[in-house]
Amino acid sequence: MTASQTPTGVAPRLAAATGTCPSCNAGGLETFYVQDNIPVHSVRLMRTRDEALGFPRGSLRLALCGGCGFITNTAYDPDPQDYAISYEETQGFSPTFRQWADDLAKRWVERYDLRGKQVLEIGCGKGEFLVSMVEHGIGRGIGIDPSFVPERVDSPAGERVSVIRDLYSERYSHLVGDAVVCRHTLEHIDATGELVRLVRRSLEGRPDAAVLFELPDVLRVLHEVAFWDIYYEHCSYFTAGSLARLFRSSGFEILDLTLEFDGQYILIEARPSDVPQPEPHEAEEDIVHVAEAVRGFVSGFELTRAHWRQRLESARADGRRAVIWGGGSKGVAFLTTLGIADEVEYVVDVNPYKQGMFMPGTGHEVVGPEFLREYRPDLVIAMNPIYLGEIGESIAALGVDAELVGA
Repeated sequence: MTASQTPTGVAPRLAAATGTCPSCNAGGLETFYVQDNIPVHSVRLMRTRDEALGFPRGSLRLALCGGCGFITNTAYDPDPQDYAISYEETQGFSPTFRQWADDLAKRWVERYDLRGKQVLEIGCGKGEFLVSMVEHGIGRGIGIDPSFVPERVDSPAGERVSVIRDLYSERYSHLVGDAVVCRHTLEHIDATGELVRLVRRSLEGRPDAAVLFELPDVLRVLHEVAFWDIYYEHCSYFTAGSLARLFRSSGFEILDLTLEFDGQYILIEARPSDVPQPEPHEAEEDIVHVAEAVRGFVSGFELTRAHWRQRLESARADGRRAVIWGGGSKGVAFLTTLGIADEVEYVVDVNPYKQGMFMPGTGHEVVGPEFLREYRPDLVIAMNPIYLGEIGESIAALGVDAELVGA
């Protein structure tokens, strides 16, 4: 297999960017990370290699707001984005992730006394989390997401879930509940402040409604120089502090703010409030710390990229077969940022809907774990180390003796 990709780079230093922060409206953004020629979608299903190689490209210009610590892609263009066509975002085929999400659904139902009540989920994907909340006791779930596929709901609890296949906007602000849930969606929104304020307006007169958001923590990405966690679909990057500052300024009282899922996800729990909450939450970092982390990312990027290129090139030179495990956004960003072609021949994913498809941008074929029984890789790179145990058990059950490492 041959896959082509133009290597990408990082800005050598912080530089002034135009525009204002979408979260706090401050000026003075500083660009620190630049990538060009990257796919505008990472988890769209590409049925042929030619389709994958010819997929539309865009640019990243990540910029830090010195006013609130938020990071945004100033080159982001929402027009090429389409979440209704062959969009396969779910992580629900992983037992590890499925258990995490189910435990979280149960926790939120119990903590906010949602049994028998109505929950609205913005960006519900395939509806798995809403179904789980119904199974744990909520009375009804309403979801909004253009990528929803009704045929994929296989639980009796699905009868109490209704989904609108569209993007959330002002036209749906009348849809409210005793809780509003939004998981792994805000990072896909460029106008972050507008969305959070829209949610706040929709809850006017409902001071007891719980607002429950979950999204990636960019501070971990910066500290670990995890460039594979940066891609076009994610145009907005929050730390715990920048997220809390946005919620407070939008009229919410923060009830809880935590880092979970091995420190990868921020969970913020809030409720509408007309009383200013000036004191920061204890989990918030200061903006100076974010700026230091940005500079650490810039200084460590080339070394980290060189490390992974050298490891894969050495494996190929030694006749060792390498695969990456994870055919989602992390895998796409890993391959495109490294400019990887024949050093990796296949990408493994447990999601059967991805198997037989091709990775946007590079054209690598996605295969199921069973494929490894015959392929016999020597090196398996797990795109998310939280799944190392799960992946290790899978390759051992297949009789595959390979070195397993986490990205």
